Amino acid sequence: MIAQIFWLVLGLVLILVGANVLTDGASAIARRFGLSDLIVGLTVVAFGTSAPELAISVLAALSGSAPLAIGNVVGSNIFNILMIIGVTAVVSPIVIQRSVMTLEIPMLILSSVVLLMLGNSGVINGTGVNVVSRLSGLFLLLLFLLFMRYTFASAKNPEVSDATDEPAIKPMGIWRAIAYVIGGLAALIWGGDRFVDGASGIASALGVSEAVIGLTIVAAGTSLPELATSIVAAVKGKPAMAVGNVIGSNIFNTLMVLGASAVITPLPFGSIGNLDLLTLLAASVAFWLFGWFFKTRTITRVEGGLMALGYVAYILALLL
Repeated sequence: MIAQIFWLVLGLVLILVGANVLTDGASAIARRFGLSDLIVGLTVVAFGTSAPELAISVLAALSGSAPLAIGNVVGSNIFNILMIIGVTAVVSPIVIQRSVMTLEIPMLILSSVVLLMLGNSGVINGTGVNVVSRLSGLFLLLLFLLFMRYTFASAKNPEVSDATDEPAIKPMGIWRAIAYVIGGLAALIWGGDRFVDGASGIASALGVSEAVIGLTIVAAGTSLPELATSIVAAVKGKPAMAVGNVIGSNIFNTLMVLGASAVITPLPFGSIGNLDLLTLLAASVAFWLFGWFFKTRTITRVEGGLMALGYVAYILALLL
């Protein structure tokens, strides 16, 4: 048990350090191409902070721990919306761009609906087995490519672009940035492998399912980069990057992480059911509705507090 906890902690440290270094390097490269805060948040920062989910889910799929891979994605997405947006809004109310309300968040809701359908695929096709098949994984990857095409096309939209804003990161030489990306990826891969071994070992020792471990401990641990990034972005007056980070991370988790993992091997949902999937969908819809409340496109401290309390209620329902 002590050894498993050691590997879990060591893996998480490597993952967080690797994600931070990777994000810094990738963001510096992206800034050299004049991308806006929103676009950087939706892509580079979101992918960098979601790299732990990708590393853990892919490695879990390779090691035959499908419930851990799916639980990691679903749990991280719920944590991202309810806790990260909630806590960030409590720290500083979040003003959301109109384009985000009409385009990006609806895409977030759509990805949650797709995940709910996959989670009930056994009922839909009559087999009784809910699974993300390789074909479904390819479909998710196709949706991800379409989202990426839209995101980079929207960088040319004056309403979306804010490239004239002061960069949120310090300038960095191109070779140093490339070294950061490579080093960050190496730390993520090795740390992810250690983390999966530790989490699986703890689940076995405690008699808890890998699905629950994935939905709680693993999900919260791998979402720490998103939490730190969003809070810092909000405090520095960069709400677009904070919002883009969460939206981009969730879409990346559902479409890219789950898609890539399912292509490697079909992923049965196991004990991950409608409580988890409907909570994710409800959180996505609440995110959108709070943004439209009184047509101010602002998530207030009160609304942020309600979202955070919603996460606490979900965890209690999961564990009780």
